Amino acid sequence: MPDPSPSAKRQALRAAGTFNPRHARVRNPLFQSSEFFDPQDLLQLKYESLRAVQQEQYSLARAASEFGLSRPTLYQAQAHFAAQGVEGLLPGKRGPRKAHKLTPEVLQFLEQVRAAEPSLSVRQLADRLRQRFKFKVHPRTVEKALSQPKAKRGRQK
Repeated sequence: MPDPSPSAKRQALRAAGTFNPRHARVRNPLFQSSEFFDPQDLLQLKYESLRAVQQEQYSLARAASEFGLSRPTLYQAQAHFAAQGVEGLLPGKRGPRKAHKLTPEVLQFLEQVRAAEPSLSVRQLADRLRQRFKFKVHPRTVEKALSQPKAKRGRQK
């Protein structure tokens, strides 16, 4: 049976990426003295704020203020909810989605250098990229890019 303690719930919310670090800013009466409505649960806050805007005719500014959220957060939540339902309110994966530095030009340069000097290590190839294009790429990224079939490499334009 799951641990019902507040610290266990806080840990679970953090692990899911739905912990609200600004829970002290929540002023909506639903979240003041309820066991069900938790100001630390960001997913619940977003949903209830959208419900207040839709069903109770709250303005977005009022909902943002009472639920301790920013207006841009609510606009984003509205768009995601309209597109994906409740799943849209869950946090997405953070960071780049693919190897965004490895453009076709960069990959072509790598292939040319590799063909001209096949004895270079991936670390040396990464150094050459840094010298030529003025950005860092981890050697493992270079290794993975060169081991993939050409059709799957780099950013598609």
